[in-house]
Amino acid sequence: MASPYRQLFATPGTASFSVAGFLGRMPVSMMGVGIVTMISQVTGRYGLAGALSATLAMSAAAIGPRISRLVDRHGQRRVLRPTALAALAAATGLLLCVRLGAPDWTLFVFTACVGCVPSLGAMVRARWTNLYRGDARRLHTAYSWESIVDEMVFILGPIISIGLSTTWFPQAGPVLAGLFLALGVFWLTSQRATEPPPHPRGTVAGGSALRSPGLRILALAFVATGAVFGSVDVVTVAFAEERGHKAAASLVLAVYALGSCTAGVVFGLLHLKSEASKRWLAGLVAMAVSMIPLLLAGNLLLLAVALFVAGLSIAPTMVTTMALVEAHVPRAKLTEGMTWTSTGLAIGVALGLSAGGWVVDASGARTGYVVPVVAGALAVVVGFLGHRRLRGPATPTREGQPGEHDEDGYAGVGGQRDGERPLA
Repeated sequence: MASPYRQLFATPGTASFSVAGFLGRMPVSMMGVGIVTMISQVTGRYGLAGALSATLAMSAAAIGPRISRLVDRHGQRRVLRPTALAALAAATGLLLCVRLGAPDWTLFVFTACVGCVPSLGAMVRARWTNLYRGDARRLHTAYSWESIVDEMVFILGPIISIGLSTTWFPQAGPVLAGLFLALGVFWLTSQRATEPPPHPRGTVAGGSALRSPGLRILALAFVATGAVFGSVDVVTVAFAEERGHKAAASLVLAVYALGSCTAGVVFGLLHLKSEASKRWLAGLVAMAVSMIPLLLAGNLLLLAVALFVAGLSIAPTMVTTMALVEAHVPRAKLTEGMTWTSTGLAIGVALGLSAGGWVVDASGARTGYVVPVVAGALAVVVGFLGHRRLRGPATPTREGQPGEHDEDGYAGVGGQRDGERPLA
């Protein structure tokens, strides 16, 4: 392991909570595709399977930030364990309904309740921030590491889930996802030494973390970014199927994730001194431009090469986004702030899946790559329009307490408000 990563894990407990977070995050990439595989195998109804997957994504987007707000107020252990148990109970109900052939509406009810799965990625990143706040270099490496973990999750999760459900029994993928969730949550929350301290109501100004203008820009840009990811997934599957190699789609998409993983490893080794908001905007532009070659790929090999190159911009953009969240959200609302970016991403993925599928049905797979091109362009537009709000960190002057210039705990560098350029 390279030196910055050795230094990152030198603090006792960091390796344990990182592994626990990895296991607890596996359901993010396993549950949705597991439900699709299970329903399509049991009923043969792909429309129902897709609708249930979309229900899961939208439910998680609606519930996730509220769970994270409770975590900020009461601590990870007190909130994550009961919510994980609720999600596991709902998943059990879903599997029983599928097994017993229950009416469709029951499937939607239980799937919506599964959406209360907590965002383990945000919980782990909050622990890194709590440990290394003020140490920009280590935080940069930590966020890079977590981006690598995210890519590993999305490479391994679908392969495991689909493989188990197709070779063992239809419910196998969701069952293993539930086991990963239980193990990850209970292992993570048993590690009290690295848990961020809670900030009970009354110690910080009320309201959502979305009151931060910078966070609103980041979340909105992530909706467009998620649409890129969702549309690339569905269009790539259709592209491979049109060429008679549908099974190869998972390998091509794994190459996409590998590009991001590779960039994340390298990015974590760098010590960058440029302004984070400029790096973030550059990442959005690179991501948007990298979608254009997908329109020109005539076979799976060329598509894989184009996707690997496109993946190189993902991890650096994600890492910089987390750094900006940390700078623009009060410490007492950090977990909620990080979850809002994940929420924007989840909403975008659902929209991208829908739009990509519609264009494929109407005009074919190759034309379908217009969707990620347009979504990338929208992300760039949001970035340019909101760039000023991200220039100059707006951090709380005290532990979640109001600052000199803002009743919500924000005080810009040099006395400047959020969005104003800091004094030289």
